[in-house]
Amino acid sequence: MKKTDILENKQIPSATSVGSARAEYIEVEPNVRLHITDGGDGRPVVFIHGWPLSDEMFEYQYRELLNKGFRVIGITLRGFGKSDKPYGLYDYDVHAGDIKSVLNKLEITDAVLVGFSMGGSVAIRFVSKDDGAHVSKLVLCGAAAPSWTQRDDFHYNLPVSAVDDLIALNYKDRPKLLENFAKIFSATENALNKGIGDWLNGIGLSASSHAMAECLVALRDTDLRGDLAKILLPTLIMHGKKDKICSFDLAEQMKAGIPDSRIIAFEKSGHSLFLEETEKFNKELIRFAKI
Repeated sequence: MKKTDILENKQIPSATSVGSARAEYIEVEPNVRLHITDGGDGRPVVFIHGWPLSDEMFEYQYRELLNKGFRVIGITLRGFGKSDKPYGLYDYDVHAGDIKSVLNKLEITDAVLVGFSMGGSVAIRFVSKDDGAHVSKLVLCGAAAPSWTQRDDFHYNLPVSAVDDLIALNYKDRPKLLENFAKIFSATENALNKGIGDWLNGIGLSASSHAMAECLVALRDTDLRGDLAKILLPTLIMHGKKDKICSFDLAEQMKAGIPDSRIIAFEKSGHSLFLEETEKFNKELIRFAKI
């Protein structure tokens, strides 16, 4: 058999399955470009990552969604991953404005917006202000909302002092901060294998120290309870029962505050439910996106 015959008969994925080449960076303001993953041609599913990661964290969701006929769009927030890392503000309004700029430029409508951890908080702020212009469904995964820290009338999750300690360690020994974070990322320290752990750590190291600290400030200080009632979209809340970073109490508080919402509990997972129970995570996400 000729070499050309072998090549002609070889099963090669069609380029149409992931879409033609698209911009990998989108400018959201002068001198600030965000890294974008963009493939496929079906209904758009837009992913917003958590602290201190990037859109690369959704690697094991992208292929599954592409194979099911969706368009996947991963947005890496400013200060993280391969996006630009300017000094300046890093609150939820800044991130929500950046997401709107990206979706405007890509002319996205009727999207499913997926936010993980801090990305869930940013997604809530975005949806509360966007009024359905781009998004028709919301998925919150291990979201750091409605408040990541305790308040006089909110006694869930972390005390403010714990986040103050994280900010101080960020400026003293950022690799140690990431090491400590990794130990509580999953249900147990050994729930994820070393290769996956090293991969996540590498993504975290690519973040800006300034962005990491400023986003911790936003996580510490922002109360999204007033935003929840403004979310009128169908909302799926997926949350690990063994989450040590965003306790399952937060999922129940989001469910109580968002009118059209429901919870799917991940009994075996900590914060990294998208890696600990990947098959279930992808299945439930795809099922919700198809409705």
